[in-house]
Amino acid sequence: MSFIDRHLGPRGRETETMLSTLGYDSLAHLIDEVIPSNIRLDGDLDLPAPLSELEAQKKIASYAAQNQVKHQMIGAGYYDTITPAVIRRNILENPGWYTSYTPYQPEISQGRLEALLNFQNTVMELTGLPVANASLLDEATATAEAAVLMHRANRKVKNGFFAIDSRALPQTLSVVRGRAEALDIPFEVTDFSQGLPEGDLYGVILAAPGHDGEVRDIEPLIKEAKERGALVTVAADLLSLTLLTSPGSLGADIAVGSTQRFGLPFWYGGPHAAYMAVTKGMERNLPGRLVGVSKDSAGKPAYRLALQTREQHIRREKATSNICTAQALLAIAAGAYAVYHGPEGLRAIANRLHDNAARVATALVATGLTLVHENFFDTVAFEAPGRADELVAKALEAGVNIRKLSADRICLSIGESHSEEVLDALVNALGGTLDEAEGYELPSELLRTDDYMSHPVFHLYRSETSMMRYLRALSDKDLALDRTMIPLGSCTMKLNAAAEMEPISWPELAGIHPNVPADQAQGWKALIDELSNWLVEITGYDAISLQPNSGASGEYAGLRAIRAYHEANGDTQRTVVLIPNSAHGTNAASAALAGLGVAGVATAPDGSIDVEDLKAKIEKYGDTIAGIMITYPSTHGVFEEQVVEVCQLVHDAGGQVYVDGANLNAQMGLAQPGKFGGDVSHLNLHKTFAIPHGGGGPGVGPVAVGAHLEKYLPGNGFEADAEGNLAAPLPISQAMFGSAGVLPISWMYIAMTGAEGLRESSEIAILSANYIAKKLRGLYPVLYAGETGLVAHECILDLRQLTADSGITAEDVCKRLMDYGFHAPTLSFPVPGTLMVEPTESESLAELDRFIEAMEHIHAEIQEVIDGTVTAEESVLRQAPHTAEVVTADEWDRPYPRSQAAYPVPALRLNKYFTSVGRIDGAGGDRNFVCECPPMEAFDLEAN
Repeated sequence: MSFIDRHLGPRGRETETMLSTLGYDSLAHLIDEVIPSNIRLDGDLDLPAPLSELEAQKKIASYAAQNQVKHQMIGAGYYDTITPAVIRRNILENPGWYTSYTPYQPEISQGRLEALLNFQNTVMELTGLPVANASLLDEATATAEAAVLMHRANRKVKNGFFAIDSRALPQTLSVVRGRAEALDIPFEVTDFSQGLPEGDLYGVILAAPGHDGEVRDIEPLIKEAKERGALVTVAADLLSLTLLTSPGSLGADIAVGSTQRFGLPFWYGGPHAAYMAVTKGMERNLPGRLVGVSKDSAGKPAYRLALQTREQHIRREKATSNICTAQALLAIAAGAYAVYHGPEGLRAIANRLHDNAARVATALVATGLTLVHENFFDTVAFEAPGRADELVAKALEAGVNIRKLSADRICLSIGESHSEEVLDALVNALGGTLDEAEGYELPSELLRTDDYMSHPVFHLYRSETSMMRYLRALSDKDLALDRTMIPLGSCTMKLNAAAEMEPISWPELAGIHPNVPADQAQGWKALIDELSNWLVEITGYDAISLQPNSGASGEYAGLRAIRAYHEANGDTQRTVVLIPNSAHGTNAASAALAGLGVAGVATAPDGSIDVEDLKAKIEKYGDTIAGIMITYPSTHGVFEEQVVEVCQLVHDAGGQVYVDGANLNAQMGLAQPGKFGGDVSHLNLHKTFAIPHGGGGPGVGPVAVGAHLEKYLPGNGFEADAEGNLAAPLPISQAMFGSAGVLPISWMYIAMTGAEGLRESSEIAILSANYIAKKLRGLYPVLYAGETGLVAHECILDLRQLTADSGITAEDVCKRLMDYGFHAPTLSFPVPGTLMVEPTESESLAELDRFIEAMEHIHAEIQEVIDGTVTAEESVLRQAPHTAEVVTADEWDRPYPRSQAAYPVPALRLNKYFTSVGRIDGAGGDRNFVCECPPMEAFDLEAN
């Protein structure tokens, strides 16, 4: 059986049954009715014939074999670490963790929310700051976010500039430059050894340690900056903070950095979870997601995402950031690493790294090299006039990559897996003898003396048995794709096949530092080049960058390319982006981040772009129009007939067309945005191309462009000179290929599906959505459809009249679906009071029918409220979800039977999922915001 037969849910007679229900005799006939003829692809995509799972794995193994795995001591933001097998197998390789969605529905997400809270608390404890988020994309973009946050939050100095440490990581400097220039925020790269620069400083960004490993006393700088009214950010190595004084205790307002060295492989640059922690009062401006603690309907502590009104989907262009996908799965793994090791284990690792670095420093100084800095953590820099290339080459002969800082300087970073043999081989290759360290102890005034990570969660799980069971207990609380369909509109929660996932753990792919010499990463180059060519062919564009590590980052990169294109043509006045009012909030937030203004375009009654309003906006904004951002198929789940006209109108006005690729799963092999009018699109590899969502990340959002925009794609920030000059535009994330470590998943998916399989995936996704729409239309009106009455790959179920008649809301339906063992559809987007359903191509007819049955039963329960049989407040819907504890309690005083609460349909008696908490009080959690792990007694039923 071919892979595509394994990937698709409906097959054979199931497909025929679904088509018959819709009144069509063939899939081709249905697709002809759904997709406008003027955008249809003529012929098949030019892709290789599909491979079997075994053939694909053999081919990707041949690419992996072309890479050379060395001992990595390059450092520069990426450090050698060990992924504990219990974490790799039970989190990173476990579909219960990697196939889950962002925990917007908290009752079915308690396990991953607790894991993310562990991550937050690790960060808070080590940075000494009281609030941390649930991860960001990478250290460089986190630092850029901090620069913008300080600009927004500083009420003392409103029109000044920020100063950033010249010792920051090279890629951090590049990303921060790009972000600041896009927003027209003044900044200065500063050698803080000469003190603070003169002028009105609103913010200061300090590196601790510096990129060359120097550990410096930054407390006087922080104190002086605060006296001048500036806010202070410290970019800190989190592991070093197990030994060094925390930024919070030094007076910093913000701390940022990476958690890569908490058990996450190099993965040729990513994905790795970044962190940000802030002082009290900044939480409502903090970018990204925050896990908070509230209570459920029984008064028990329960976790949820807090303060959501900060986010882009609410505030659009006024949002705190454009972050949509973060790095949740990697944050969960990093948090688990902290839980598994605990404070004493982390401190022991840090001490061992420092001791080994001191031993290497002692040995190499004895050979005649000069130590650049006496104080260091794990990274040591040496002065070697004219010998840097020679020393790098000698280290390589010993199988070790070290870093060349200049013709006269080298540095090396000691890692967790670097054994005595490795250190000895390196030192011998450089002409020395490894022995005990002589000096180089960190000064006592730089060391922390406070306790940290005292919560029981960081002390309970030392044995692998206990850790394995803890992770299993957490995953049992959640609903992921390994249990049920996740019918989320706009998010395409399709199969993440095991064969696709396996290669990302291979050392030949996972063990490559992003800054290795090119000849050591030939396999990565071959894979990336081939995947890039395939994506270009699928989309119909001319070039692509794989750098953006989220969909929103892809939007930002595409909009920056549009802006740069206009500026190069002398059209500097083109600064307005037209965005339909129905668009995802990241569109507007990304435009603002790129320094562009936003003008909304109305939505017509059928859900399409209001062409007359578009013409009016074009007339109004004229030659200030930079472009338009459209989602296709539309945010309302419809292939708009007038898309070509919309593109042409904007082109005639001198603008560029950005086609949001969120819904590409309805187009593969059927239409190409680069051919029907698009100039640029981002693609969501974590949606259309099978990379899993991981509870909210990793995401990959490559940006594809026409030939005229290719020169404006982001470059490699590590290669910029001291003034920030780079042959290509400045980067938008810190690694040239972003989250390269998960690209093998998409490579495997396309290699195994081929052109025909991709087209079939789109066709079945469209068929499944229309089947659900047809079956439920009589109970829940389908809000939008094309001229033929058909939808694309998703449909919007309108509950507003039912709500008006009964008081039962769309949110009530979402909570009740949990009792049926389903993750809820997308709630109230793009239209309040509705549910948007996307079944994808991977769900079988039996699963689709199970969902339809649940929705039919829920409608009957709503009808009981309408008929007056029960009030809305006392109904099974308003009381949902029902925990096992509730339905097995000795007392039962509800007007419906326990059986209806727990087993509303017979099949649930064979396979039942219970939420671990009842309905959570979201508003109460925001009013009483708590983002730290509650004490164990909070869960003691006797004490409550």
